[in-house]
Amino acid sequence: MSKRNILILILIVSAALRLISLSSGDTINDEVFMSFRGLGMIDFDEASAQTTPLEWLDGNIPWWTHFSFHDHPPLVFFVQHIFMKILGENNLAFRLPSALLGIASVYLIYLLGALLYSENIGLIAATLLGTTLNNVYISRVGMQESYVIFFMLLASYLFLKSLEAPTPEKGRGPDQSVGKKYPLWLGMVLGLAFLVKYTSFILVPIFLVYLAFFKRDYFTNKKFWLAITLSIIIFSPVIIYNVMLYKTAGHFDFQFSYLFGQNPKEWQVAPGKEIGTLKDRIFVSIPRMISSNSWLFLLLSAFSILAFIFPLFNNPKETIKKHSFLVAYLIFLILLILKIGPSYRFLTMLTPFLALSAAIFLNYIYQNYSNVLKNIRISKMYLIILSIILAFEIFYSINNQIADYPIGPAPWLSSKIRFENYNWGYNELGDFFEKELADKVPALTFNPKYKFLDDLRNSAIEKGVASGYPPYPALIVLAGNFDKGAKLWTLDRLHIYHAWPIISIETYFQFLKENGFDYYGRMGFKKYYFVVSANSALTPELNKLLENKYIIPIYNKRGDEAFKIYTF
Repeated sequence: MSKRNILILILIVSAALRLISLSSGDTINDEVFMSFRGLGMIDFDEASAQTTPLEWLDGNIPWWTHFSFHDHPPLVFFVQHIFMKILGENNLAFRLPSALLGIASVYLIYLLGALLYSENIGLIAATLLGTTLNNVYISRVGMQESYVIFFMLLASYLFLKSLEAPTPEKGRGPDQSVGKKYPLWLGMVLGLAFLVKYTSFILVPIFLVYLAFFKRDYFTNKKFWLAITLSIIIFSPVIIYNVMLYKTAGHFDFQFSYLFGQNPKEWQVAPGKEIGTLKDRIFVSIPRMISSNSWLFLLLSAFSILAFIFPLFNNPKETIKKHSFLVAYLIFLILLILKIGPSYRFLTMLTPFLALSAAIFLNYIYQNYSNVLKNIRISKMYLIILSIILAFEIFYSINNQIADYPIGPAPWLSSKIRFENYNWGYNELGDFFEKELADKVPALTFNPKYKFLDDLRNSAIEKGVASGYPPYPALIVLAGNFDKGAKLWTLDRLHIYHAWPIISIETYFQFLKENGFDYYGRMGFKKYYFVVSANSALTPELNKLLENKYIIPIYNKRGDEAFKIYTF
C-alpha cells in the first residue's frame, strides 16, 4: 500500500472515531458553558459566582461588550453559534467543529512530523494521534482545546515553512513568492489562535526561543514584523474589549485580571483557579495523565526518551539541533500546565507532541534493528507490533468514548475520562422536553432579573407566536440533585432562550407560602411537570403534593431510571 493510501486510511479511521455517535454522552463538562453562551452570543450562563459585564451594565450595555467574553476570547463561541444556526440546538452541532478540527490535527501532525523528521515518522505520529483516547476524547466535546491544538499545529507548520529558503524549480530561479506567503499565513493563524484561548500565547515563547537559537537573522526580516502586526490586528477585538473593560470597571477580563494579580470585587470566587501549590500540581499530574490516556500510549511516550538519549552519546550537537523544536514545545507546554493546573482538558495539548515523540522512538527501533540484523522477520515482527498497538488504541478509544459504557478494569481497558461525557440520562431528559414542548409557545412566564434576558424572552415568545404555535400554560419544577452543567444546557436553555417557566422546588413552595395555595392556578398554569432526579428522596411536603400523580420515567442508555417526571 502506498504511503498516500496509508495516510487516507489513517484519516478515515480518525474520522470514524471522532464522528460516530458524536452526540451521545451528556453535556456535563465545560463544553456547556461554551455552547450555552455561543447559542445566542450572550455572555451569561447563570454563574452567580462569576458575573459578567452584561449583568453589571444591564439596561445600558455598551457596544464593546460584543467584542469578546468576560473569561475567554470569542472565536469558539462564534464558530459554535454558526454551527447551531445551521444544525440546530443539539450536542452534534456544537461538538462537530471540535471533531472536524481533531481530524485536521491528525493530518497536521503528519505534515509536521514529515517536515521535521521523515514521512514515516509523520505517518506513525498521525496513526497514534488519530487513534489514541486523549485526542479522540477532546475532539468529541465542544471545548476550546481541540481548536487550540489545531491552531498550534497549523501555526507550527507555517512557522517552520516560513524559515525554509525558497526551493528553485527546475530551469528557474527561486520562487520568492512562495517564501513570502508563509509569514503572512502564520500571522493570520496566530491571531486566530489567540482568539480561541489565551493558552495559545505559549506559541510566542516557543517560536521566539527557537529563532533566538537557530534563526536570529529572522528578527530583522520585515516579514517577521508584518506577521506580528497581522496577528495583533486580528486579536484587536479582545484588546479593545479589555481596554474598555478597564476604563469601565478598573480591571481586565477574568483571565487577564488573574494573570496580572488584580482582585476584582465581582470575581472574589475564581472557579477553575483553585489549583493548589506547585507541589500539588506536580503530584496530581501523573494520575490525571494515566486517567486520560491509554497506558500503552503513555508507555510508548515514556520510552521515547531513549530515542533522544542514545543518539546524544554519538552526536550530541546534531541530536540537540534535530529535536530542539519538539523538546522546546514539550518543555513550554509542561511549564504552562504546571502554571495553570493539570486539568484533563489542558493535558490534551501535550498529546500531539507525545505522539510525535513516540513515533520517533518506534521509527528509531525499526531502523536500528533492521540495519543490524538484516532479517526480514524483524520487519514482519515490527509491523505486527505496530498493528497490535493500533488495534489496542482503537479498542481503547471505542470502549471509552463511542461505547455507551466502558467495559473492563481501569486503567487497563477503561478510563476515567469517560466521566467527562458520561451517559447519566440528561440527553434523554432533554429529548423528552424537546418533544413535549415542540411547536408550542409559553402561555405564561416569570419576569427575569435582567433586561437583556427580558429581551430574549420577548423575542422567543414573538417568534413562537409568529410561527402560529399555540400557547401552552406549562410549569416545570425541578427537585433533587442536578449536575450544574447538564442542567444549564438541558433545562436552563429552555428557560433563558425559549421563555419556558422553570423553577426549583424551593421557589415553588416559597411562592405558595407568599401568595396562597392556589397561586399557580390563579396565574393560569394548567400543565405541571415535576422533574425529580432518581437519586433524590422526596420530602414529606413534596411527597404529599405528588401522591398518585402520573409518573413518566426517564431511563439512561443502560436502562437505569435517571429521572421521574410527575405530570398533572
